[in-house]
Amino acid sequence: MGIEPLKDLADHIVDYGRSIGAAYVEARAQWDHVSSILVKNRNVEAGFMGDLWGVGIRVIVDGSMGFASLNRADRELARRRVREAVSLARASRPLGKRVRLSEEGASVERWGVREKVPLDDVPIEDKVELLFDADDGILSVKGAKAAARLLELTERRTEKYYANSDGCRITSRVPRVALEAVITMARGGDSEQGRVERGGSGGWEIVEGWGWPDECARKAGVLADILAEAKAPPVGRIDLILGSEIVGLAVHESAGHPYEADRILGREAAQAGESFITADMLGTRIGSDAVSVIDDPTVPGSYGYYECDDEGVRARPRYLIREGMINEFLHNRETAAELGVGSNAAARASEFDKEPLVRMATTYMAPGDRDVEELIEGVRTGAFVRSYEEWNIDDLRFNMRFVGSEAYLIEGGELKGLIRRPVIEMTTPAFYGKIDALTRQVELYPGTCGKGDPVQGLPVWFGGPTIRLRGVRLGV
Repeated sequence: MGIEPLKDLADHIVDYGRSIGAAYVEARAQWDHVSSILVKNRNVEAGFMGDLWGVGIRVIVDGSMGFASLNRADRELARRRVREAVSLARASRPLGKRVRLSEEGASVERWGVREKVPLDDVPIEDKVELLFDADDGILSVKGAKAAARLLELTERRTEKYYANSDGCRITSRVPRVALEAVITMARGGDSEQGRVERGGSGGWEIVEGWGWPDECARKAGVLADILAEAKAPPVGRIDLILGSEIVGLAVHESAGHPYEADRILGREAAQAGESFITADMLGTRIGSDAVSVIDDPTVPGSYGYYECDDEGVRARPRYLIREGMINEFLHNRETAAELGVGSNAAARASEFDKEPLVRMATTYMAPGDRDVEELIEGVRTGAFVRSYEEWNIDDLRFNMRFVGSEAYLIEGGELKGLIRRPVIEMTTPAFYGKIDALTRQVELYPGTCGKGDPVQGLPVWFGGPTIRLRGVRLGV
């Protein structure tokens, strides 16, 4: 179908909503073309292809907001849905404080991500062959049995048209593709499991550049080596080096989520947790001078890429932590108005029938000026944890715990072999406060971030450099 047939309907919704007394109206038309292929233990278990499309409507009436949606290109139904949204807004008026939106400039534009090799032009046989190639690499690993392999290719092409009563008219198109492998290796009644994920925005050309089958074989080999060789980790206070995969998850969970302004203001408490951060903590220290954390929707090729958010605000990098100081929060227009700032374009919705929430895009720790070898050479006794197998963090995003997967002992500035399942438990301020050095190389990884009720899963990237922390207590 595509987005074009829904544009006139969205414009009509905005005009009609204003004509019946709404102070503010927006219509977000969205069309998603989704496909996936799942291979389990060499069998093509599932394949899916389908379209999801419709228009989401928000109105503000007398300081209260109402939301409705429809999935038919029908003007009479659209007008009925607008009236329902207005009725919901009026009914909710006694329940809470007045909703205000920050003043933002109106945009009329078109943006998108180009596919050099369109995803739809690649034969499905070639896509299945890629998954089989990865499976072959896993099966070729010696020293342990590839007990279970789950490999999946997902593609999503999203087109949107956004219109509001402030004058915004924005058309966008983003193709996304992701690969995931879940690998379980077994040896003598013992097992280890790991993941290999890649994702981005663009066409098939980005898939060809990932070298994903080789990564899957490497991961399987590391899991086999852990089963055969890994020793118990040292226990006590040591220096710790963390790989970019762990750094990315850490900044997503302990800087991205707690800096979402709807959490800070209590809007998300019943849906996805709270935050230890309060509005008056802007400008206070949270980490060492070496630490800066950025959330940037505009990183080219990123999995969560966008140039304008789902409230029509132009995107930019958001500096959550700057040189150890809490610098800014993630905002939509409502939270920005409440805290007296401008929106920084963090409003995103997963589908047309969901409310836009404050969300991340690409969250990463800014690089330093070292190489990995320099970080290792500076450690007398410690551990280098490159990846994780388990991660936990509390609802306030303050206490975190993770269990390492690929991890090495460091003695005298040198790697001395694999260690198994080291456990790191620490608070968020301690994590950022103990970082003293970072590499200049940055790696970024895809994920699907969940938030809201009903839950919304959105594509994101996270990552960063390899980092060194001093004086961390390690457990088993």
